[in-house]
Amino acid sequence: MKAAEEKVILVTGATDGIGKQTALDLAGLGATVLLHGRSSERGRTVMEEIAASTGNKKTKFYRADFASLADVRSLASEVQADYSGLDVLINNAGIGAGELKNGRRALSQDGFELRLAVNYLAPFLLTHSLLPVLRAVSSRTVNVASVGQSPIDLSNIMLERNYSPFLAYKQSKLALAAFTIELSERYGHAGMTFNCLHPGTFLDTKMVRESGIAPMGTVQSGSDAIIHLALSSELEGVTGKYFDQKRESRADSQVYDSMFRDRLWELSDNLTSVKK
Repeated sequence: MKAAEEKVILVTGATDGIGKQTALDLAGLGATVLLHGRSSERGRTVMEEIAASTGNKKTKFYRADFASLADVRSLASEVQADYSGLDVLINNAGIGAGELKNGRRALSQDGFELRLAVNYLAPFLLTHSLLPVLRAVSSRTVNVASVGQSPIDLSNIMLERNYSPFLAYKQSKLALAAFTIELSERYGHAGMTFNCLHPGTFLDTKMVRESGIAPMGTVQSGSDAIIHLALSSELEGVTGKYFDQKRESRADSQVYDSMFRDRLWELSDNLTSVKK
């Protein structure tokens, strides 16, 4: 198992909240940290903060808006052009339920329900696109899900009926957990592991504050849980699991329905044009 100093790690959503703290902590361990975010200015600021705090200048920023699948494809292409192997992919970027005060349904640039697009379809496409560099080394993929999950009616996956931002968020996180299990079923035998976690309840992030909820935990505790899945020697070879912070747990029962996962995968393939 490589030391942290030898690892190349991509953290999506690394300019704020848990993602930023995770990137900072990984840099403190000496890793090469690839940071993703929507703002180049914020990306530069975070890299400067990391260098000042840790002395680690092995960072690189990639700008992409996960509401655009074209941006996700560009991000994957840029990473693969820069690195022949990716030791850890941390799919952390996401949006919560609190940004739409009026409760109206919002769409991504591709016309998909926004929370499904950002929280699920973007990491679905990114992970698929990065499989060559994940497969090139003994890699781990960590998907930041949530204990907040709701079963999905695949005939209404875009919530054109009975929409609410909170339901959209919970369904996107269930989809991400199901994707994790299916990734492990399909690719976990090829030297890659795929796990997901609930990083903590109502941590002190912008996402939580926008929802009008008083934070109950720290971003540091969320980072600690993510890094445990990403680097812990205890989890060497462990794949296809859902964790509540550092403890193995169980997701919603629909996540373990293989027929549902197959149908979700096929639908996601079509929506993101992965096969193409």
